[in-house]
Amino acid sequence: MSLQSPPAAAAAADLSPSPGAGLPAGAELKQGSAAPPSAEEGGEEEEEDGEKDTEREKLPPIPSASSAAAAGGLERGAKNQFSSFSNFITTINQKKEGIGNRNSPTQLVIPNIKNVRDLPPICLDVRQKQRISIDTLPQELKAPIPPEPSLPIRTKTVKDFQDDVEKAKSSGDWKAVHDFYSTTFDSFLEINAAFKKDTNAPFNTIEDSGINAKFVNVVYDALLNTPQDVQKSVLKGIINGLLQEWTGPRTKDDLRAYCILLQNPQFSNTSTYVIYAHLLRQIAALTEADHHFLVHWSKKISQRRFKQLVDRLLQFISLRLFPAKPEEFPPMVKCTWWIPSATKVLALFNAANSLISPPIISYTDFYNSTLDHIDLMEEYHNWQCYGNSHRFSFCQYPFIISIAAKKLIIQRDSEQQMISIARQSLVDKVSRRQKPDMNMLFLNVKVRRTHLVSDSLDELARKRADLKKKLKVTFVGEAGLDMGGLTKEWFLLLIRQIFHPDYGMFTYHKDSHCHWFSSFKCDNYSEFRLVGALMGLAVYNSITLDIRFPPCCYKKLLSPPIVPCDHNALVGICDVTLDDLFQIMPELAHGLSELLSYEGNVEEDFYSTFQVFQEEFGVIKSYNLKSNGDKIPVTNQNRKEYVQLYVDFLINKSIYKQFAAFYYGFHSVCASYALLLLRPEEVEILVCGSPELDMPALQRSTQYEGYQKTDLTIRYFWDVVLGFSLDLQKKLLHFATGSDRVPVGGMADLNFKISKSETSTSWLPVAHTCFNQLCLPPYKNKKELKQKLIIGISNAEGFGLE
Repeated sequence: MSLQSPPAAAAAADLSPSPGAGLPAGAELKQGSAAPPSAEEGGEEEEEDGEKDTEREKLPPIPSASSAAAAGGLERGAKNQFSSFSNFITTINQKKEGIGNRNSPTQLVIPNIKNVRDLPPICLDVRQKQRISIDTLPQELKAPIPPEPSLPIRTKTVKDFQDDVEKAKSSGDWKAVHDFYSTTFDSFLEINAAFKKDTNAPFNTIEDSGINAKFVNVVYDALLNTPQDVQKSVLKGIINGLLQEWTGPRTKDDLRAYCILLQNPQFSNTSTYVIYAHLLRQIAALTEADHHFLVHWSKKISQRRFKQLVDRLLQFISLRLFPAKPEEFPPMVKCTWWIPSATKVLALFNAANSLISPPIISYTDFYNSTLDHIDLMEEYHNWQCYGNSHRFSFCQYPFIISIAAKKLIIQRDSEQQMISIARQSLVDKVSRRQKPDMNMLFLNVKVRRTHLVSDSLDELARKRADLKKKLKVTFVGEAGLDMGGLTKEWFLLLIRQIFHPDYGMFTYHKDSHCHWFSSFKCDNYSEFRLVGALMGLAVYNSITLDIRFPPCCYKKLLSPPIVPCDHNALVGICDVTLDDLFQIMPELAHGLSELLSYEGNVEEDFYSTFQVFQEEFGVIKSYNLKSNGDKIPVTNQNRKEYVQLYVDFLINKSIYKQFAAFYYGFHSVCASYALLLLRPEEVEILVCGSPELDMPALQRSTQYEGYQKTDLTIRYFWDVVLGFSLDLQKKLLHFATGSDRVPVGGMADLNFKISKSETSTSWLPVAHTCFNQLCLPPYKNKKELKQKLIIGISNAEGFGLE
């Protein structure tokens, strides 16, 4: 089964709203600046220019809102909270800029997946509208950079400010500090005057924002410990800046101001969320080129503060979805643009995080577990059905959806496909006036243990149309009803046999502890298709496989994530680097790395050409990395090209037919638009489980048969296991379940059981891996139990693939 990428699959970047959903009408987030919602939707009224000027002069007094709580704020240094500015902020009116390119929303297109971009899309995990780096645009296409207005001269240094704060703390006179804060945050010009490294330099490059980050950090670190009137003056100043009339494109000074304002710790307090929302809205509405700068500037922020910014945005989204005190915020119908704006800004930080290797923070730090409690299938269907109509869905930004939520979406989607196919089979039977058979609702696989691989191949090939049905396995000649145990045993035995070195399909690399595809050429690659189908069936049937593929395998598996309709299109080909080769063949990768850094004459000392050699069934075969490669010497000038072509040959070209069969096997089962939501790392977790062990959680969820959890033997067991090293804990898990990894749902999803064995205490423990069951004799003391358990888990053959 193949799927063609729908318009919804490409709808990741644009948040141009439509009335009634997402952002208010007119607030195009991609093409121009933010515009106010209509009176019906946003509750913001249009005013005459003169009235607006008067309104600015009538900033309301800010009462000390001790009643407003910072629900879950990250920085809790403030002694008091701030009142809600709802009554005032709802009159903020942001004029549309007179720029022609935002009269109509940008149409989303299905991108060319092979396209290599300087700046990754804001949402890397969805194949969306292509993003063009402003640095790669021809000169005539670049927007003119507006002249920077002259900035006021401000000479206060970090030390001067710190001295003022210390004097204020000791004397109680905060006037100097108050004047600094009220002046600095009164406008974007003043923010730049205070925090720009050099007021006379334009800093128009992505490499240097021109912001004195140390000064910004010192000022914000001190802010929450200042008196309330100082903190209120900062918020008043920010309001003034956000109310500024924009008459043209943003300058780099404007972008610097946005970058600085985002880091304000006051926005952790729910009472400031109305101001925070309007700040996010303006940032989300910036042009593509402006976002490009903000992304690259953001990657220079320190890890701790970057994490705080991300957490603050996630908290904002969570509390808007499920407010602790609903009366603190405007009604949801009047601020539908809050969550889309915050998510768009969060996407900028996700893009920045993806530009760094290793990333600033883990991709899991962008998960918002609050979304696990919303109607995810409605989000998924909105994404599928309205992806090109600017209707907001969290699925447009899958980096924010947790792996547990994504698994739920995939399972529900697969269940719907299973039901649909089973129903169609039933209808076909009835239409032909044949007696319905309940077995037709399942994928029934009958195999002989002595011909496991060949029988499995035949069964899956004959029943290709039934692969999305619920799997049931029968071993010929054996009585037994498959309640899950036989299915798991079938997976374990098949994987064990296929990955055995003598089978020749995969090569095990001991230095990287992983398997890779054998490059041997053959006439039939159906067995590789079987392995791919097995992985797909495991995902669909919630089976964790003990497979060790390198991460780049899953990157190739999502290249592309939807099977192309053109059967001549290349699949399983992705951009690879030397880092990917390190994950498979570290010694070879190290040698190539040494070649790149060699300081001598490469051509004379190595005498290599653009030709590589591989052994296939005892015969050495040569391959040219490029046309006439055997005649082109590797030199200091072209060695980078040589290394790149060599890596691409090893990971992509030399195993293309093997991996293509594997790719089609996996997608024959898992063909779903839900794959667009997944990162390669998440596919690996779905297939193999998570390597993160939580033994206390396993203890809490364990079931017992013949034992009570208060029995002495059980207490001994957990005392011993919780004291094990991580290596021994993994061996125990592998011994009892056939895998040392944990399902996506955590330890509770293992359904781990400890049964009482009535055998002699001189016997070792026994495990039934098909049922995740450990049979434990009632050992007399903890020492004996520990000794027997270690012997059992360390010497059992299990289902290891090595």
